[in-house]
Parts: sequence; structure tokens; C-alpha cells
Amino acid sequence: MTKLSVNINKIATIRNARGGETPSVTEAAIKIQEFGGQGITVHPRPDERHITRKDVYNLKPLVTTEFNIEGNPHREFIDMVLEVKPEQVTLVPDADDAITSNAGWDTKKHFDFLKEIIAEFKNAGIRTSVFLDPTPELVKYAAKTGADRIELYTEAYAKNYLLNKEQAIRPYYDTAVVANEFGLGINAGHDLSLDNLKYFADNIPNLLEVSIGHALVSEALYMGMENTVQAYLKRLAKWNN
Repeated sequence: MTKLSVNINKIATIRNARGGETPSVTEAAIKIQEFGGQGITVHPRPDERHITRKDVYNLKPLVTTEFNIEGNPHREFIDMVLEVKPEQVTLVPDADDAITSNAGWDTKKHFDFLKEIIAEFKNAGIRTSVFLDPTPELVKYAAKTGADRIELYTEAYAKNYLLNKEQAIRPYYDTAVVANEFGLGINAGHDLSLDNLKYFADNIPNLLEVSIGHALVSEALYMGMENTVQAYLKRLAKWNN
């Protein structure tokens, strides 16, 4: 079954809007894992507008499933990840002022840069994933960097799902097939939701993990966090038709 890693950035966004420690990102991580979540994802940005460096260090001893830290690999980010040593680091080429991630890596153009950074993480025993648009020709370069996985950037799929889901998923399927041929693990994330997740998970071969934050936290406002996490897990269960 595909694992569910919950991105808790939006919990931090709500907290930071008021100041103080409510809602608590650490308590959220503990509860999400108790409710069945199989991983916790954070994406700290340089301006700390949601997840802060302090949050990352506070979360490390509390994540008993899998800790995934996403971010643009500036030196400060690299050093933090090497010190915290999460199970996985996901490299995302987002600009410092980006509201949210909006593109994957051009792994051909940035090949040397990625290869050097990935070697640092792998030497520290940290699994590496590269954020990638659904572009099959970029997969071989991702593989040659030494990355363990790719994370498919799924905004285009989510945007076009209701228009034509078969057409929307086609480039993701094609990219996943190539990734499997190169021995790369496959993760996915961005704008996946209860509405579009099951079709995606059922049609991407060997999908190992999805990272979901904005939609899941938003849906939890209406459904409650425990019910929402359980609903996502049911979408990911292959036997649940």
C-alpha cells in the first residue's frame, strides 16, 4: 500500500497567524501518527513563514514513522538536514519567495549541482528524493544523480482531473514507467485530495508514498483530523474499491 505522509506546514501557518504555540505542530505530528499517518513532512523556508528551524529540531524525536524534510538545498538547509538526519530529504527548486512549490527540477540542466548535494545526503544515510515534473526524459538524469526516488509534482494532474482524468494522468504514468525501469522509487505530492487521490494511486505503478498537506488540513477543519487521515488511508488501500 502507498504510504501517507502528512505535510503539517499549514498547521504552522495557522499558529504563526496568531503567534504563540497554538495549534501545536508537535502535537499535530503525534496525533497524526496515532491516527494512522505513516509519515510527517515539513517544508521549512528561509523566511520561516510556516515551519521554522526550531520546529524541525523539535519534531525529530517525536516522529516515530518517517520524517521527510523538503526544501531548496541552500547550504543552510543542507546543514540542518545533515544534523537532523531525517529518513528522507526531498529536494525542491522553489524560489525563496514562492507561495508554494510550483515546478520540478530540470535534472539535465542542474545535474552536477544535484549530484554533488545528493552525495552529501547519501553519505549521511539519508534517502533522497528529487521533485520532478511528469517529464519522462528527465528521469534518467535524476537516476544518474544518485537519487533514490523522484517525487512527481501533481498540480497539473489535480487541475485537469475533473476535465479528463485519463488524459491528466497519462504523463505521470509514462514518467512512472521510466522511473521503474531506472530503479527509482516514486513519491508524489501537490494538490492531491480526497477527490483525486484514489485514481492517481490506482494508476501509478509502484507508487511508494504521497505527501499531502493543504487539502488534508483543510478537509480536517470539517471532518476532524482523525477522520480525515483515515479517509486518506482508505483511498490508498488497493482493496478499497
